[in-house]
Amino acid sequence: MELLNALALLSNYVFVPAIAYGSQLALGALGVTLVFGILRFSNFAHGDTMALGTMVTILFTWWFQSMGINLGPLPTALLALPFGIIFCSLFVLLSDRLVYRFYRSKRADPVIYLIASVGIMFVTNGVVRFIIGPDDQNFADGERFIIKAREFKQMTGLAEGVSIKVSQGITLTTMIIVVAALFWFLNRTRSGKSMRAYSDNEDLALLSGINPDRVVMITWIIAAALATIAGTLYGLDKSFKPFTYFQLLLPIFASAIVGGLGNPLGAIAGGFVIAFSEIMVTYAYKRVVAYLTPGDWVPDGLVQLLSTDYKFAVSFLILLLVLLVRPNGIFKGTGV
Repeated sequence: MELLNALALLSNYVFVPAIAYGSQLALGALGVTLVFGILRFSNFAHGDTMALGTMVTILFTWWFQSMGINLGPLPTALLALPFGIIFCSLFVLLSDRLVYRFYRSKRADPVIYLIASVGIMFVTNGVVRFIIGPDDQNFADGERFIIKAREFKQMTGLAEGVSIKVSQGITLTTMIIVVAALFWFLNRTRSGKSMRAYSDNEDLALLSGINPDRVVMITWIIAAALATIAGTLYGLDKSFKPFTYFQLLLPIFASAIVGGLGNPLGAIAGGFVIAFSEIMVTYAYKRVVAYLTPGDWVPDGLVQLLSTDYKFAVSFLILLLVLLVRPNGIFKGTGV
């Protein structure tokens, strides 16, 4: 019984949140790795692209809520999500036409694209803050929990409960559907195969008659969709604050690099590695230890390796270790 209580405690505060957070990081990292694999540069504006798409989704959510339109137990944001994807896609396509297209025609070095993306990052961050403000914005509605801790305790008779939020269930389900759809698109459709060919060898793809402008356009649209979905799911699970999405850039890039930058499968694996590492390292294990040891052995401290204030430092340390030990990541980063 004590072991089951310890497992329930870990599930409630470590496993379930880490799976949801890992799904969000995986979707964000997929967008980063797709741009890197096909357009061959690290898009530092991706975090704020997530914020922009989420902001539009929030505005439409509030509009729908004001008109009484909802999905019952599910968040209204799911209805607004397509509008966020459309506006975010238009924004990134406009950014490409005004900025990246010029450097692409000049065959500029990847570092030039990176610097340009930093500029777009600050512009996007300013736009989001100007429109919706810098503070936390709550847009979640519908049912909050799939199962509550109290209900779990009543069903199992355990002292510790496990609660699963609706946002966490939606996050995992959406991640599975989106990843399956993306892999099907890349491997089964003509456009997806063109993107993979362009990623493997740009010159050979051009000689084969592949339209580079079309490949670039589709890449940006998919990256915008992934960014908006990831950002909205993160906002529903936690809360929306523009600066938080800027901070998310580190764990997202860490996920992509740890998994293998340019490899979609690696981005997914890296997202869960980073999520579990951040949460497990910063969790206080005192109550878990109390269940697994005799009463007089319970430590006075929190049994916490790092404070939650240093959560993002865990991503940075893992990133450094991977770059030192296995620079290509868990799955060799080659291309889409």
